[in-house]
Amino acid sequence: MFYHIFFPLVDRIGFMRLFSFITFRSAWAAITALLICFLFGAWLVRMLARWQLREHIRPDGPATHLTKAGTPTMGGLLILAAIVVPSLLWSRLDTSYTWIILLCTIWMGIVGFVDDYLKTVKDYPKGLVARYKLLGQITLGLVVGTIMVVWPPGDATYATATMLPFVADGMLDFGALYIPVIVLVITATSNAVNLTDGLDGLAIGLLGIAGLAFTVMAYLTGRVDTANYLNIAYLPESGELAVFGMAMIGACLGFLWFNAHPAQVFMGDTGSMALGGALAGMALLLKKELLLLIVGGVFVVEAASVLIQVASFRWRGGRRVFRMAPLHHHFELMGWHESKVVIRFWILGILLALVSLTTFKIR
Repeated sequence: MFYHIFFPLVDRIGFMRLFSFITFRSAWAAITALLICFLFGAWLVRMLARWQLREHIRPDGPATHLTKAGTPTMGGLLILAAIVVPSLLWSRLDTSYTWIILLCTIWMGIVGFVDDYLKTVKDYPKGLVARYKLLGQITLGLVVGTIMVVWPPGDATYATATMLPFVADGMLDFGALYIPVIVLVITATSNAVNLTDGLDGLAIGLLGIAGLAFTVMAYLTGRVDTANYLNIAYLPESGELAVFGMAMIGACLGFLWFNAHPAQVFMGDTGSMALGGALAGMALLLKKELLLLIVGGVFVVEAASVLIQVASFRWRGGRRVFRMAPLHHHFELMGWHESKVVIRFWILGILLALVSLTTFKIR
């Protein structure tokens, strides 16, 4: 919004040229997100506690988690506000990139909110029935897929394609299968992030790291000079996703202030589903779906550990592969302190983010 208000004044006030720079608006999007978290975070924690919106700890989880019962949840409302408001203020609103990524974030945030509402207010232990949650994810995938195929943002040449890592100008065209691919990416990513959100600061830290990686990719992909230099697809206006990405990073850092061990508030499905949708949306819009497997490698492993555990229990007569799934609980039961698990997973997340960025030169 600020771009449309102030940049037209550049002929009279040269200073307003700053609003044309993505780097300037991205930095202030992150600052705005942080300020929203710092100004309203403590108040929201008090309100959630007053409204009795508290976390119910599953009895079959690690015994050390029982002390977390009663911690306020649905802190994802703060994350949503800290992403959406700065994005609307600092992004260009005349590009479909802005609106598609906000659609992914808000839509999945609403699905997560309904799940949290049913758990905390209506006292349904399992929250939103799994098939209805899946319906929300699939519907979003169909909507986003239709938009990206019929009215593709950026370059229509790549409407149904994705970038191939390690291959100069390498693109894989999915053709008619692209919409199902979009459904799969959104569903898998949002569920994987949701499964990872089981320790104080774990998911929010990994999301900030992954968000930073995709923000760098957005900036490089949206500049014709860097895209040509790196032999990657140039997507006009995709640099605006860097503004959203920095708002996401600011929101993650701001929420981590309250979610660090011992957590004062949990993000709940409102936050994990919204951020999962945001991460999937950035990968889809930047045509970096395959890189999402590297950037979000920790999320992939966490989700895989659950699938492996369930399959082993069902097909091997009740035998388990891990002491407990998702994987972070396995390490807890091995004797690792919660903070050690979180920090080591963050380190792996940083390593994977760096590896993903090196693929732009290894080709």
